[in-house]
Amino acid sequence: MSASWKQPLFQICLLCVCCRHINTKTLGSTEVPQVPNTALPTIVRSAVLKGENHTEKIQLHEPVNLTLDCTWTGNKKKLPNISVYWTKDGKEIQDTQRSVQLENEQYTLKQDFRIVSEDNLGNYSCVFGTEAKIDFILAVPQIGETRDKPIVSYLGDSVVIYCKMEETKPEPRTWIWYKANGTDKILIAVEPQRYEIHNEGWKTKLKISNLTDEDSGSYCCGAVYRIGTSMSHVELKIISFIEPLKPFLTILAEVIVLVTAILLYEKIHSRKKNTEEENVPNAHQKNELPQGEAKELEGNNSMRQRKV
Repeated sequence: MSASWKQPLFQICLLCVCCRHINTKTLGSTEVPQVPNTALPTIVRSAVLKGENHTEKIQLHEPVNLTLDCTWTGNKKKLPNISVYWTKDGKEIQDTQRSVQLENEQYTLKQDFRIVSEDNLGNYSCVFGTEAKIDFILAVPQIGETRDKPIVSYLGDSVVIYCKMEETKPEPRTWIWYKANGTDKILIAVEPQRYEIHNEGWKTKLKISNLTDEDSGSYCCGAVYRIGTSMSHVELKIISFIEPLKPFLTILAEVIVLVTAILLYEKIHSRKKNTEEENVPNAHQKNELPQGEAKELEGNNSMRQRKV
């Protein structure tokens, strides 16, 4: 009797263990549900076109549901309906082509877009046939302060590079730094005695110590927002301490060469003049004698002629 009870009891326990194992695996593999559209803020941007082309710039710093509304009033033909569609970065967006009617002397085109990542940013255009279009350029807030000239520092020294976003724009969540290596960008991490990064709201600074020739190049700072990163760059040039003296040394060398040439010329000219003076004929020397000595010399010459 006891044996007959043990077998059903064992089967029940085995079934419970199997069920528990199946439930645990199912819960662990469940995908995280997508955030519904209603969880995102909604933004509407409208533009009215009277000519053939118009551009609107839209800065976004967080995911949004974006409604773009286009109105074209410049069609002189006043056709009852025209073909319209949307493009992104010059490519037609699928399933956006349609026909719109002329109402109140204008054509209207509206489209909803879900902008949740940096890949969704770019140039969106509503196109009215082949005659007109409105461009909406979607981008993160741009870093306004840029430096055209490179920063110059010296070997073995240290340098501080700054980046700043206007405080009228949304505050970045954080900042990042890169060093450009050809077409690649290498993320800069804090390293004692080499790299120090200080982020303060709308601005950041990178300090590089013990500079070497390899530190020359382009550095990029990035203002990080929820929807993307705004980049700016600055050039760093590393030189030796003798580099600024090169123009002066060049001028000094030219002056030394010029002075040496002048001295050589004066010396050669002086020697030539002395040689010419030594080779002057005696007659020339007589002309330069005092008057008394000249008469005495003439008397002696006349006496010699009489004796002969």
